[in-house]
Order: sequence, then C-alpha cells, then structure tokens
Amino acid sequence: MRLGLESAAMNRYLTQDHVELQRRVRRFGREAIEPVATELDESGAFPWENVKLMAEMGLFGVPVPRELGGMGLDYLSYILVIEELAKFDASHSITVSAHTTLGLSPILTFGTPEQKRRFIPPLASGEVLGGFGLTEPGAGSDASGTRTRAVREGDAYRIDGSKIFITNAGVGEIFVATAVTEPGRGAKGISSFIVCKPTVDVDRARALGIGHRDDLPFTEGVRAGEKEDKMGWRASDTRELHFEDAVVPAEQRLGEEGEGFINFMKTLDAGRIGVAALSLGLAEGALETAVRYTTEREQFGQRVWDFQQVQFKLAEMATDIEAGRHLTYHAAWLQDQGQPYAKEASMAKYFCSELAVRATLDAIQVMGGAGYTSDYPVERMLRDAKICEIGEGTNEIQRLVIARKLLEEILAEPHVDDAAPAPRMETAGTV
Repeated sequence: MRLGLESAAMNRYLTQDHVELQRRVRRFGREAIEPVATELDESGAFPWENVKLMAEMGLFGVPVPRELGGMGLDYLSYILVIEELAKFDASHSITVSAHTTLGLSPILTFGTPEQKRRFIPPLASGEVLGGFGLTEPGAGSDASGTRTRAVREGDAYRIDGSKIFITNAGVGEIFVATAVTEPGRGAKGISSFIVCKPTVDVDRARALGIGHRDDLPFTEGVRAGEKEDKMGWRASDTRELHFEDAVVPAEQRLGEEGEGFINFMKTLDAGRIGVAALSLGLAEGALETAVRYTTEREQFGQRVWDFQQVQFKLAEMATDIEAGRHLTYHAAWLQDQGQPYAKEASMAKYFCSELAVRATLDAIQVMGGAGYTSDYPVERMLRDAKICEIGEGTNEIQRLVIARKLLEEILAEPHVDDAAPAPRMETAGTV
C-alpha cells in the first residue's frame, strides 16, 4: 500500500469515490509513468503517449460538468489527481494542473455560454491542451505590470507583446492571455482574451489522434518560442508565447474590459491549491523512496532504518506531510463549499512547496550517495520541487497574501471595548 492511501472511513475529507480515484491514478502512475520518468527527465521529451492515456482516463476535465465533456467531480477530486501524479513525476502533474486550473478554469468560470460551449469540451476531453499567458519579463510577482497591449479595432483587438515561462505554450492550442486595454489605469486597465494557435507538434498529434483540432479559431501572429531548458519539470513544455499583430475577435474577450486582473487573481488562488497538491505529492514520493531504501540497505551490520536518527528524520517528514495534506485538502474543501479560500490556498502553497524542498533534501540525506544519483528518483524530485516555491506566486508573495488576509480578519472583528459588557460574575466559592 502506497503512503497516503487511507480508507474513506478514516479520512474526514475523502469519500470512497475519492479513494477509488486515488487508486486508479496511482495504478496508472505505477504502470505508465514510473518506468519512463527518468528517461523523460533526461531527454526533456514531452510525454504525448501518456497524455493520450490521461485524456482517455478523463484526467484533463476532472472538475468540469459532464454536460461540457468533463468528469463532473468536485475540486478535491482534481487535487487528488494532481497529488497522485506528482508522486511519480511532477512534469505529468503540472501538465494536467496548468491545463485545468490555468487554461480551462478561467473560461469555465468567467466565460459566456457560447465561449464555454466552444472551448471547454475539447479542453475537458484532453483533445487539445490549454495554458495561461500571464507572466512577462516585467510582470512576474507584480502581475499588474503587464505590458502586452490589446487595441480595439472595430469588432476585434490587435494584440502585441509576449509572455514568458508559459506551461504548455508549445504543445497547447487554447490559451487565456492578459493584455492592457486601458493604459494608465494599472490593474483596472487589464483584460483577458481566449486565443488559439496550433500545437508545435501537429504531425505527432495527428499520428496519435490527440493534441490538435483543425476547426479551432487559430489567430495569425500567435506563436510559441523555443522550449526552455529547465532545472526541473523537464518533461513539461515551457516556452514564451508571442503576440505579433494578433487580431482576436471581440467575442473572444473573456469577461468585460478591465476585469482581467481580478479574474486572473481568482484563478491564481485556485492554482495555488494545485501547486500545493503537486508539492505534497513530491514530498510523499520522496518519503516512500527513502523508507523503502532504508529498510533494504545495511550499514554497520544493520538496516539503515534501525538507526534512531534516521527514524527521527523520516518521522519528521511524515508529520510535515500530514500537516500539508490537511492544509491542502481543507483549501480544496473550502472551494467546493463556495467559501472564501484565498488565505488557505496561499498557506497550503507556501507550506507544501517548502515542505517539498525540505523532504526531498532529507530523503537524499538519509539515502546518502545513492540518493544523489539518478538511480533513484529523489534527486529529480528535488529539482522538480524548487520551482514550486516560485510558480503561482513566489512564497514571498504568499506571505504577503496571508498577512493581508490576517489583517482583514482581525480588523473585521469587533474590538473588545466595542463589545457588550460581560455580565457580572460571582466570585468563586460564594454561595
């Protein structure tokens, strides 16, 4: 039994259906991802074959209503999928996560009925992949510093600019991208648009029967840059996304003009739960690898596991993972209940991303030199973990979000002097 798998009766968050979904994804990870993860990491090749299998399993549309081609499950189900995939390979996990949370969910949440009907089904089925164009060289943590410009020209917008570090930028075909429509208004002058471009792997996609649709409204002037050579997430597709005189119909504007900033901030809140889940999965995968290794390896005539300091280190990892699991599942539960969750999402992302780095480092430490080699996955997991402290808002930004929400909550509470006077209490011991 893999670490983290519990019966529904023992978990306050999970139903039996959740547990069955975990098992199904875990089995897929063991059979299809684990055997190729190291090779994909070394080559940097995008895992098209496994993407097709994940699409057939419905993993690209987990929280999407059935009438739009999805599985119709709750957000927690989606989070469980991201967590389970990350136990085997973060690149597979982020491919699903960026597609669902960043590419698909803004259209599902803010789109018109026509936009949903047109763009959600091919995304939810995994027939094509999606992404989110937000980050720019001068607009990373300061997302309001967007420079990409969209000028209204009759019934269309002409977009010029570029985005960087965009997951699925090359392989994807449907994107939500932000651009300034009203210069001088700061965050209130940013709008968002649905834009389409062909995948860079059209021939491969056609051969596999997934990844490309000829009938999408492709926009000339939208193109992907060269694939980034990254420290981690090497099998995921990360590139620049360029807009050069790209004319996008006004009917593909997502929401009203000036709503882009607030809408993508809401999108990032949800995305942070996804990064927390991915980080959690990495930590769990590292812990299991370390436990198995230390129970099989001997030093000084005994199992490495039998050294008390090793048990202490693994116990600390397990405790932190359990704490991270509660933070992550609770944030997802709040979203499913329609309750505010921005603070909780930031807490989960902040805690779990740092946990992932710490856990993978600790796993390498208890495994010694073996953990430092590619013979075991923990060195890859460490490289994959680091970006989790940066993506979806750096952890410095998460601390700011948490602090601001904390201040709002405290100031919203009535001061003790403003409250009704407490009733007079009798002295203890009086009759």
